[in-house]
Amino acid sequence: DVQLQASGGGLVQAGGSLRLSCAASGFTLDDYAIGWFRQAPGKERERVSCISHPDGSIYYTDSVKGRFTISSDNAKNTVYLQMNSLKPEDTAVYYCAAAFGYYCSASESRYWGQGTLVTVSS
Repeated sequence: DVQLQASGGGLVQAGGSLRLSCAASGFTLDDYAIGWFRQAPGKERERVSCISHPDGSIYYTDSVKGRFTISSDNAKNTVYLQMNSLKPEDTAVYYCAAAFGYYCSASESRYWGQGTLVTVSS
């Protein structure tokens, strides 16, 4: 059974940290790009970060550069998003998604996690 399980969200004060996890089952990460997307109330979905396993490339949207770090543990088939120096504007539901190949494209993603809520209080 193919599945992505996102977890790690919660309530944190501004300046705090959270680590999100995206555990894959039923497939291996080797041929996939795993992306973290977020959607805040009333806003469009935004691609936050991506790690491409075929070539190791990493992407961050400008607003999280220097604060978020994406990483992968192939032995655990899990991708992490370490979020530091969180801001109220980071508040959103965070989703992980798997796209076959090199690029994290929401439209091309085959599998999606269920979403985990991150709330940053000021």
